[in-house]
Amino acid sequence: MYGSLVAQNHRVALVHDFLLDLRGAERVFLELCSMFPDADIFTAVYDEVGTQGRFADRNVVTSGLQRLRPTARTFRPLLPFYPAAVESLDLRGYDLVISSSSAWAHGVIPDEQAVHVSYCHNPFRYAWTEREATLDARNFVVRPALAQVMHRWRQWDFIAAQRVDAYVANSKTTQQRIERYFGRESEVVYPPVEIDRFSPGVAGDYYLVLSELIAHKRIEVVVKAFTRLGLPLVVAGDGPDARRLHRMAGSNVRFVGRVSDTEAANLLRGAKSLVVAATEEFGIAAVESQASGRPVIALRAGGLLETVIEGETGVFFDQPDPASLCAAVEGLGASELLTEDCVRQAQRFSPERFREAFSASVTAALEGGGQPRAVTAPHGPVRRSRRRGLPLRGSARS
Repeated sequence: MYGSLVAQNHRVALVHDFLLDLRGAERVFLELCSMFPDADIFTAVYDEVGTQGRFADRNVVTSGLQRLRPTARTFRPLLPFYPAAVESLDLRGYDLVISSSSAWAHGVIPDEQAVHVSYCHNPFRYAWTEREATLDARNFVVRPALAQVMHRWRQWDFIAAQRVDAYVANSKTTQQRIERYFGRESEVVYPPVEIDRFSPGVAGDYYLVLSELIAHKRIEVVVKAFTRLGLPLVVAGDGPDARRLHRMAGSNVRFVGRVSDTEAANLLRGAKSLVVAATEEFGIAAVESQASGRPVIALRAGGLLETVIEGETGVFFDQPDPASLCAAVEGLGASELLTEDCVRQAQRFSPERFREAFSASVTAALEGGGQPRAVTAPHGPVRRSRRRGLPLRGSARS
């Protein structure tokens, strides 16, 4: 309802980085699609099978990279080409552009008079927060070339950020990064979580990881800790780190691969606790766990500090290492956390609350007319331009 009211008399385009599978960012984008049912969808690449047909009834426009038919397993080698691909998307004729961005979707180039609101899941992690870790993981032969690519990506990312009329962040963590890396202010609107898909049940004896298996999720910390503890651990998810994690896991660790929505809900309902070792920008799985009445064991960092109440709906550990996590697991065993408190906390992140808050942000941007505003950038004042290329230095228009 809210999106339809906002979009009255506006032609709307929705933009997402890529639509290859269904993870947290894609679920947020699905909510945006339901809010703006008549909007056209733009994305760099699209896989109808990988997204379980959830966008099959929409008009999905892709970039030239679609000819290569990448999937969730094969899209990463194309990363250097995505900025140009997203800039090539033809958004002429749209009055309102809403991007859902964790990498490059915020870099689209709308019409001069269009208003562009970007819902930011996180500035591109491999160019900013995970740059050094990414370089350290590469062979020294390719490291210099990769460092240069990242440098150019940072330049592009900063320039692209100056074209956006209004940023909306998914958490205070992301809000701080938008200000630090892009020199832009933003409003926090927490993502929608389908809390009605989850319900409390009888807890079993296993702990659960529900995550993509990639390095920055730090699943190895959890696997090592539970191998040491000897407690049952179920790891649900898939990704490039899967083989390495299998090799280090003890017999008490069970990998079940990528699971359906129904299977995920059942695993959460029966778990003793969800375990999160990553610095999540928001962490939808943690809210889903609480909606299932199950507490969360999480690293004391990032967005989970905003979604988990220590001592009521979960416990934190201070260092991303097995010893610190082991202590937290033992601490949870001595705690009395109530199912009711977990469910009540999860209700703060309902789709209804998201729709109302995000619609208000879009309305405010439209009322502002989408005019370039002064920003405080790391290199001095910038006058924002919608054109490709470098930002213009000098006095900013109000």
